[in-house]
Amino acid sequence: MTQWHERSSRKKTGGKRNSNRRSDRILAWKGGDAAETIVAGENRRRTVEKRGSTSKVRQLRANTASITVPGQKKAVKAEILAVAENQANRLYTRRNIITKGASIKVKIEGKEETAKVTSRPGQSGVVQAVLQKK
Repeated sequence: MTQWHERSSRKKTGGKRNSNRRSDRILAWKGGDAAETIVAGENRRRTVEKRGSTSKVRQLRANTASITVPGQKKAVKAEILAVAENQANRLYTRRNIITKGASIKVKIEGKEETAKVTSRPGQSGVVQAVLQKK
């Protein structure tokens, strides 16, 4: 469902505004729903058409992440097990929703490690993270 980023029809005093803007709807005020990338069985992406003949890839489900190992010049593809912590919203941790800054549990070479997400999966379509030190 489309979200419209407009001014409130109510003033801060509680009174109703006579006119909100010059017209009801203009495409520049149109927004979309958040992708809310979840940890699930199979990677799933959706391409969304944007203004100016551009497109954006949204990751809807993720089961793998590209993990950068600090100190070494390499990245490892790892399986995502669960979301350990999400500063954006504590309920996102329960729902296994991945956002930038979330701590995720990953399986690297048979060991369970923690990594911090550095990409925005709902905007870029990939989950990239940096391995956390213990």
